[in-house]
Amino acid sequence: MNKDIRIADYDYPLPDARIAKYPVEPRDQSKLLVFEKGQIKAKVFTDLVATLPDDAFLVFNNTRVIPARLFFRKATGALIEIFLLHPVSHGGIVSQSMEATDEVVWECMIGNKKKWKGESLLQEVKTDEHSTVFQAELIDRENNQVRLKWDNDEVSFAELVKAFGQMPLPPYLNRETEDRDLETYQTVYAENEGAVAAPTAGLHFTESTFGDLVKRGIDTGYITLHVGAGTFQPVKVDNALSHEMHNEQMVFDKTFVEKLAQHSKNVIPVGTTSMRSLESLYWFGVRLIKENASHFFVPKLYPYQFENEEAIPVQEALKAILDHMEKNDLSKLIGETEIFILPGYVFRICRGIITNFHQPKSTLLLLISALVGENWRNIYEYALENDFRFLSYGDSSLLMP
Repeated sequence: MNKDIRIADYDYPLPDARIAKYPVEPRDQSKLLVFEKGQIKAKVFTDLVATLPDDAFLVFNNTRVIPARLFFRKATGALIEIFLLHPVSHGGIVSQSMEATDEVVWECMIGNKKKWKGESLLQEVKTDEHSTVFQAELIDRENNQVRLKWDNDEVSFAELVKAFGQMPLPPYLNRETEDRDLETYQTVYAENEGAVAAPTAGLHFTESTFGDLVKRGIDTGYITLHVGAGTFQPVKVDNALSHEMHNEQMVFDKTFVEKLAQHSKNVIPVGTTSMRSLESLYWFGVRLIKENASHFFVPKLYPYQFENEEAIPVQEALKAILDHMEKNDLSKLIGETEIFILPGYVFRICRGIITNFHQPKSTLLLLISALVGENWRNIYEYALENDFRFLSYGDSSLLMP
């Protein structure tokens, strides 16, 4: 791997007018750029299923975006925003925190923090059947840890957040959340609550798309990666290797790992989050084999230390994971990753990707460059010249180098 990856080399001009502020309706009428073996074509997303290779295995991230922006008003009138990032309590496991019925502790971003001196903030919240007093306490100012408590054990944290919170739109949309975003900024297959940003490549899929996948015999699978706010964090250092990579939680069902072990050819993740998850899964298998690891965690640059070694076959890595799950009687595998997929990375599981168009000088653009090489410039120039819409609510691409 190149020891100096200049982020300036991954810049391109993106006029504000090309950033989609709202999605196309219906969602499967967005444009689709197809890049295959060096050739670029413009299609419509409804053409996707017919364009996929016969043996494609599509992997979706079924995380569900939570209304993670919580606003409390002090007695003085000052408004404090608590933006949920990830849980500290309940073993840091998102699903358990969302199911809690008494209190949780989360690491947060805090707006107007200087005016929050540490006093409890109270807000009455009405859910479908209950009225609940919601309380926020800043218990660790340095690490932005907030305890959230409520006085009704018939109400879960997920229900409170749904009733009280606001949907966290990406900052580059430069607008307030609207009622329609509650539906449009969520995939139709969203299931497991805990993300603070949508896996936006999946926003183009409709029930009709899934019907077409079934008719064509294209296999599908689901994983969960709870997308964090770090996905929007720009790279501000000259050498991208020095960027502090965000950490995100993943969940894999044993049945999915078994199915993945049967598909060795065209595994195509839907979105960068699915790609990061799949590649991280492989590296956990490597850690099991090489280190007898017990904790599923993939450090930022872990893969690059093996560049001069013969790779462990994917099937062997997946078998190690299944053996680990069997030995520990696990039906689900929960882990964390801060993997940084950079130019020079060798993909182990993924053979392509369905994804949107990403910000200049971003970690996501570096990931795309790792997959398609310098072709990323031709792809993005073509998209700009042919009126493709960019970023979260923008158009889609199918990249198969």
